[in-house]
Amino acid sequence: MNPCIELRGVRCTLGGRTVLDIDRLVVGEGERVALVGHNGAGKSTLLRVLSGFTRPTAGQVSVLGVRLDTRLPPARLRALRGEAGQVLQGLHLVPRLSALENVLIGSLGRVTGWRSWVRRYPAHEVEGARAALARVGMLDQASMRTDGLSGGERQKVAIARVLVQAPRLILADEPTAALDPAAAQEICRVLGTAAGDATLVAVVHNTALLPLLADRVIGLRQGRVVFDLPQAQVDEVQLAALYGSGPANGACGRSDDPLVSARRSPDEIESRRWRQRTCTQTAASAGHSPCH
Repeated sequence: MNPCIELRGVRCTLGGRTVLDIDRLVVGEGERVALVGHNGAGKSTLLRVLSGFTRPTAGQVSVLGVRLDTRLPPARLRALRGEAGQVLQGLHLVPRLSALENVLIGSLGRVTGWRSWVRRYPAHEVEGARAALARVGMLDQASMRTDGLSGGERQKVAIARVLVQAPRLILADEPTAALDPAAAQEICRVLGTAAGDATLVAVVHNTALLPLLADRVIGLRQGRVVFDLPQAQVDEVQLAALYGSGPANGACGRSDDPLVSARRSPDEIESRRWRQRTCTQTAASAGHSPCH
């Protein structure tokens, strides 16, 4: 199996605190990997490193054969991000646009010039977007504005938007956030099926969903790998060691104490900034105001 992702001696510091410290990590092409751990464990930081939004303080990062620990020409970085699709928390859909138009935004890396500004997409791109909506079961809602869709339906549109990129790697940051249990299970099944042969790396907070999404699970705590196991071998012993006392399933690292929840770690703060930057870039490319 050829490596899709390879990290060696990677360290990331934020505000004087080490938020990621990984000696070696290799993810092969076509693997389905879930990242689990408390808030602030380094999961979102790892996704940002893999997407090229955060450069590590030290170490080597290779994604799809491209070194990300060195400064890349902007055009090369954009090309890489075209091969590495992202499903972000908050989704960052444009509310006043239809599901189809939102999915077509994922093709902007191939549509340039005046067509991108006036949203005049070539016929083959429109057909590709419709096919992506069909893959996630949303073709019947293609003409509906996304602000009129349910949370689960909006998540499917976000997945379809990634699919039109034909990515070799999909990075998903809590793809089931804010969904009820039934919708969360459906989204995991849809994402796992729709990803096809692409490599998938997803942050997962509800460990009950792991069998639906991953064949490999990496547990992170304080930026370090606690375990790296096949999904079938992850049990309550590993999860208890990772999360501490309390049930492993359900919230999985989210605190119900508002005082605890209010204390954002540097990793969480930077994660919110990363998602906003990505949203701004997507909206600007489409000629819209940034979504919030």
